[in-house]
Amino acid sequence: MIYFMLKRSAAIAACLAFMTTAGRAQEEKLTSADSVAFKSIVSGLSFPDKLAQGTPQLSLPKVAQGYELSLYGSSRKPVIGLDGKVYQPLTECEVQLVFKLKNKGNNRSYEFPHTVKVAGRYPAEPGANQQPFVIPSLREWKGGTGLFKLLSTSRIVVVKPRDWALLAPAARILLSDLKKLTGHAALSITTAKAKPGDIILDLNPQLKNLGEEGYTLDIDQTIRISAAYYKGAFWATRTILQLLEQDPAHRTIVKGKAHDYPKYEVRGLVLDVGRKFFTLDFLKHYVKMMAYYKMGDFHIHLNDNGFKQFFGGDWDKTYSAFRLESSTFPQLTAKDGHYTKAEFRELQKTAQLYGMRIIPEIDVPAHSLAFTKAFPEIGSKAYGMDHLDINNPKTYEIIDQVFKEYIEGKDPVFVDPEVHIGTDEYAKKEAESFRAFTDHYIRFVQGFGKKVRLWGALTHAQGNTKVSVEGVTMNAWYNGYAEPKEMVRLGYDQISTPDGWLYIVPAAGYYYDFLNIKHLYQSWEPNQIGKEVFLMGHPKIRGGMFAVWNDHVGNGITMKDVHQRVFPAMQVLAEKMWTGKTDQSDWASFAGNSANIAEGPGLNMRALVRSSGADSLVLVNGKPAKGFETLSLPLKEIGYPYSVSFTLKPNPGNNNGVTLFETENARVFMDQKDGLKIGFSRENYTDLFDFVFTPGSSYKIVLTGNEKGTWLYVDGKLVQKMEGKKISFENTDGKISRMQTLVFPLSRPLDPKSKGLVSDVKVYNKRLNESMITDSSQK
Repeated sequence: MIYFMLKRSAAIAACLAFMTTAGRAQEEKLTSADSVAFKSIVSGLSFPDKLAQGTPQLSLPKVAQGYELSLYGSSRKPVIGLDGKVYQPLTECEVQLVFKLKNKGNNRSYEFPHTVKVAGRYPAEPGANQQPFVIPSLREWKGGTGLFKLLSTSRIVVVKPRDWALLAPAARILLSDLKKLTGHAALSITTAKAKPGDIILDLNPQLKNLGEEGYTLDIDQTIRISAAYYKGAFWATRTILQLLEQDPAHRTIVKGKAHDYPKYEVRGLVLDVGRKFFTLDFLKHYVKMMAYYKMGDFHIHLNDNGFKQFFGGDWDKTYSAFRLESSTFPQLTAKDGHYTKAEFRELQKTAQLYGMRIIPEIDVPAHSLAFTKAFPEIGSKAYGMDHLDINNPKTYEIIDQVFKEYIEGKDPVFVDPEVHIGTDEYAKKEAESFRAFTDHYIRFVQGFGKKVRLWGALTHAQGNTKVSVEGVTMNAWYNGYAEPKEMVRLGYDQISTPDGWLYIVPAAGYYYDFLNIKHLYQSWEPNQIGKEVFLMGHPKIRGGMFAVWNDHVGNGITMKDVHQRVFPAMQVLAEKMWTGKTDQSDWASFAGNSANIAEGPGLNMRALVRSSGADSLVLVNGKPAKGFETLSLPLKEIGYPYSVSFTLKPNPGNNNGVTLFETENARVFMDQKDGLKIGFSRENYTDLFDFVFTPGSSYKIVLTGNEKGTWLYVDGKLVQKMEGKKISFENTDGKISRMQTLVFPLSRPLDPKSKGLVSDVKVYNKRLNESMITDSSQK
């Protein structure tokens, strides 16, 4: 997605937008006369500032003859729908509306906002339970008094037998997650009458105003989850799990009522697996984690390539990969990691049970070196082999077959309704051909019953060739490539994916290594695309996504490192995309409370061990330190930050290749090829410390690490800091970082050669300072 870093301002400017109706492909721009006329009419219109309890319908004022006024957008459609129907919220709330005034004579229109308060069903009650913290926060809450208590024999009750077929997957997933969270093996599922302590699942068609993802909670002696659709019911189970997680005993939840629904339909993550392979297990874990935060879209970027200058300036040596099994073109499938068609299909179907959509992306006609390596004849001689030759009929013939393999048939490999076709960063000189190429693949993919997503590029590629609009959604990533107001005027739905806010490029030195989550929490919402701000509730802004681009191939970044960057952003952006900014939004409170919510039951990809004692000591020789007696031990690994101390006494004989600690993710070992040294490996990356040990001698070792690097102390002294390494290349001044991080493996190997080498192991969930390391080496 990124070929170069473009510096630009991230300033946000408020503006009124002049755009098209949802049903028309394009509309004439306003003249100054139009603008004056529209503003004059709007200034004479009167709208209510508050709707009283029981108001059934929002009434629109009459407008001048020849004009038409309509309600175009709503920030809370479950409270005020686009048909103007009013649904009573639990407590008073504000709804930001977008109105459209249309001149029927010339088909031009003008959009303007108005905010209205809607009276709630319940007044505020002193002493009632405060709204509990979850991520994302609940949209509506009416507190009760007292606590719901989950019992060791509680049940999940599907109240209507006719709902069982639809709700069974949600019930089974909830049951499994509750058992993992609470340890209560006797929890069960039933269709019997509910009793105190039970969790009830109910499908209620009268709640359709809450949308596909909305739900209600009634938390009393039981918890009743009601929703019109499966996805809403499933999201409610995630809320219940988060509430239970924050109770130390995983047993109680405050009583009250909630109505919950998203402000934005699209909330998700783009993950570049083309330049860095992520295992199928990782993707499965991400489905579960993203669902825990109601992030409903997982966009998987399936092909890409590295930068030629870091591969000797030779396209043939430049890394590229296409991550799907291909039966049509077997030579296309990446040899160093790919997903079979059966695996990828199963991933998507599992995601659906978790309320998720997988959005697969095949990126063409740029970022396409994987295709031109398989078919050199379709590579561009003018713009480089990472560009397809879009004026070559053979290109269309091959790429048609690529897409067709995954979208045709009754059970296609791409399961969900939307497919991403890439289309970005192609040479500007080929604008007309690029537009024709884009239009072809929109229509081609739609011909198989799919909707299309693509990267915004049509401002960069201006021209006369028409590009289809209907059923097409743009990821709006950089306004210089696709000016958002213009794209909306043309009729394209937008997913706010602004690079200057939301691009993670690990250890690259541009965009973000870690997103500025405090700034995002305080200042961003999906209606902001670069410097453009759309009216809140605008119907053409479907939502937002953040992205991970693995530009620098071979830079030492592991899946664990990527996750370390994604997780804090996931928490913040889940809040911003579901709830947005409210009067209760407070960064300090959010940051403190979010630390108490993890990745979801059974998940701990960060290998996080929460602090207990002041000294942060977690393990002593495989046994829990004081304050950590409840840990599930032995710990398999420990994530950032950590310190692991141990006594090392290498054998007098051959120590080469002897493993000291290991998991399936990493290994710490000894190497004797060039003097006896300690090293570690993870994901095909290997690093050796330079310190040379003497066989038969005894050493006090401390290895300490965080997301920046790994340090080795020997007998209380720092001997090497693996951090900040750079790789140079002969043909360019450019350098890339080479990360030397390690999520430390704690399993001890069964290899007889390792017996007796390591003793007195202590594990801390922080980086020890110099004095602590010196003191520990003298004990």
